[in-house]
Amino acid sequence: MQKQIKSALISVFYKDNLENIVKKLGEQGVTIYSTGGTQKFIEEQGVKCVAVEDLTAYPSILGGRVKTLHPKVFGGILARRENPQDLEQLAQYAIPELDLVIVDLYPFEETVKSTKEEQTIIEKIDIGGVSLIRAAGKNYKDVVIVASKDQYADLEKVLVEQNGATSVEERRAFAAKAFEVCANYDVAISRYFLNNEPAAYFQVSAPQGQVMRYGENPHQKGVFYGNLSEIFNKLHGKELSYNNLVDVDAACQLIQEFTDTTFAVIKHTNVCGIASRPTLKEAWDAALAGDKESAFGGVLVCNTTVDKTTAESISEIFFEILIAPAFEPDALAVLQAKKNRILLQQLQPVKAPYVYKNVLNGVLLQENDKGNYLEWKDAGARPATAAEKADLEFANLVCKHLKSNAIALVKDRQLIGKGCGQTSRIDALRHAIEKAGQFSFDLKGAVMASDAFFPFDDCVRIAHGEGITAIIQPGGSVRDNDSVEYCKQNGLVMIMTGTRHFRH
Repeated sequence: MQKQIKSALISVFYKDNLENIVKKLGEQGVTIYSTGGTQKFIEEQGVKCVAVEDLTAYPSILGGRVKTLHPKVFGGILARRENPQDLEQLAQYAIPELDLVIVDLYPFEETVKSTKEEQTIIEKIDIGGVSLIRAAGKNYKDVVIVASKDQYADLEKVLVEQNGATSVEERRAFAAKAFEVCANYDVAISRYFLNNEPAAYFQVSAPQGQVMRYGENPHQKGVFYGNLSEIFNKLHGKELSYNNLVDVDAACQLIQEFTDTTFAVIKHTNVCGIASRPTLKEAWDAALAGDKESAFGGVLVCNTTVDKTTAESISEIFFEILIAPAFEPDALAVLQAKKNRILLQQLQPVKAPYVYKNVLNGVLLQENDKGNYLEWKDAGARPATAAEKADLEFANLVCKHLKSNAIALVKDRQLIGKGCGQTSRIDALRHAIEKAGQFSFDLKGAVMASDAFFPFDDCVRIAHGEGITAIIQPGGSVRDNDSVEYCKQNGLVMIMTGTRHFRH
């Protein structure tokens, strides 16, 4: 059923792009009610406006906290036009019908980001706006609700192309978007008050950034919810895909673990090459050498400015994405030679206090895996040398970012072999040794990291046989002593950290 807009209530914080709508409503003879700054804006457009205070016979009170919370406002929104008793009461109390409500909400999330002053934040919790949105949305059969400046274009189209007439399907669509706005707003307020404490309900709300071409596979639909522009400045290349975003997240989570100049290569969220060196070019060469095959088509990430020399070397291979905090202009010119290469300037760290996933028709939520180790317990034959300790710390961080079961082999802060995603720890070690051999690395003097404890001493024995001299692991097995005793008898370093780094 088509309904004509004959009256409107407008009360907004953001007035951008509202001018054309106000003028069109005026041209169509719509009676407009408004308050405060919005009323002044409407009148400045040369459009007549009735003050809400004149309708309610009450002024704005409590410093503006109460303006529209009145039966003469909400009655006009909630009255069911097909209900004779509702219409009788409107007439009895001289309440005008309201066919259109344009209202937005105080910028609560923006205020939280800009200040720590609690009273300022509290004052940006909207009361009247949310109430108006919910009332108009509830009565969508009779009322059009526009709850965000993002919907102004849709409303303007209705006014221009349909002369202000709407179908019930259109009004329901406006209401659906309005309730989305309220839901996101309420989650933001709840999370502020919870202050990262566990919630009784699973609460996550993020803006829709973009619809993916497809999900993980072409037959799956995919959507990204979030704001990539807060984290990256996209300098070049094609659109990011679902799988790209997953790998980019893994790359960013990894690289922010390191402070020295470091370069890493990611493939299917796993590290296939990483190294820390005095210069970025040296770090890139060492990271690539760790697994030249897997680097093909990978995601590259570093933690310092990309220079021209490094850019020229990187450009010799095919890669999907390069992430860096900055690019020298001549380096950018080199890298932009391939039109599809995605170049991302990272503006801020990826902050993810919690990790969650869908399981068994529900959601699992946990804190993110922070840090490297809880303790540094020498359990072997001797303490680590300074060089061994640097490699062990490096290896443990790398292993943390490999899929379990995981083993990382490191020498001179360079990943030279890794095994990940294996169903047994010994298979992960065999795979790591095989990778090291494939690219002709000498394991003598290398170190080994394991994401979880060794259930038997077999991994320690195999590692020792390959020339590995130092091992880091969380410990916690009932048979820890088997591995510890082997290390003591054979002069090996064994560090127990008390921190497991499973990644599934």
